[in-house]
Amino acid sequence: MVTVPHVPVMLEEALEGLRPQPGGRYIDGTIGAGGHAAALLTAAGPGATLLGLDADPEALTIARSRLEPFGDNAILVETNFRFSQPVAEELGFTEVDGILLDLGISSMQLRSTTRGFSFTDAHALDMRFGPHQHLTAADVVNRCPEAALADLIYRYGEEPASRRIARAIVAARPVSSSAQLADTVAMAVGRRGRTHPATRTMQALRIAVNNELDTLREALPQALHLLRPGGRLVVISFHSLEDRIVKEFFQQESRDCVCPPAAPVCVCNHKTQLKRITRRALRPRAEEVAKNPPSRSAKFRVAEKL
Repeated sequence: MVTVPHVPVMLEEALEGLRPQPGGRYIDGTIGAGGHAAALLTAAGPGATLLGLDADPEALTIARSRLEPFGDNAILVETNFRFSQPVAEELGFTEVDGILLDLGISSMQLRSTTRGFSFTDAHALDMRFGPHQHLTAADVVNRCPEAALADLIYRYGEEPASRRIARAIVAARPVSSSAQLADTVAMAVGRRGRTHPATRTMQALRIAVNNELDTLREALPQALHLLRPGGRLVVISFHSLEDRIVKEFFQQESRDCVCPPAAPVCVCNHKTQLKRITRRALRPRAEEVAKNPPSRSAKFRVAEKL
């Protein structure tokens, strides 16, 4: 297991957005190593409780150790945050004051030499967030038809050379490791500046394997349901597709009618449920990016339940 410390991204902004207070109840839907959660419970003070979810058992082991000083005030469950509502309701953890969703892959996972997230990983091409998922990156890379693979890389990775990459991957099958995949992509498209040429392809595969975008679409309404009036939802995303989903959800829930513009009268009966605290996505400060380069792509949004 990798135990390299993980630096929580935009921590100061997250605490400001969530407004921790004594006796508050919070959910961290992607608790990872517990950095945000520990800071949140510390800032909240006496009586505050937190429910932390994560599909990665290795991350939960580290989070449990980190949150041990908080005792029973920190409840951790191994599950994907797409199941946050049923898990929270089963535990009586409803009407919460704040929910945090940090959608980034952790540095622990990236540095692991057995999970398949790293360009240099010579082990199995896995990329699953949790061991109970069936689909692996190796399944996608080695079984997906070339055209479908190219579409996947283009759609989730926004990679303009997706067809050339897919053709190279199919020719190199079987692809058994992330290192082999990264080398295959690099040979297909060449080097393009400081960013590894396989970055977008690896991202696309990870999103597909973990069904990340659909998970986010399912989780956001659940988070809204679990918040008490006045409760805050903070989302930190690292991909334009994720941020678009969050932005559109916040926009939709911050207005009454969501009928098509051409509709003569409103028939949706939709009511405003959110107030957007951040009208635009916030970005990490230059000082944070200098200290923690992976934070550079973070986008931060917060909304409050009415």
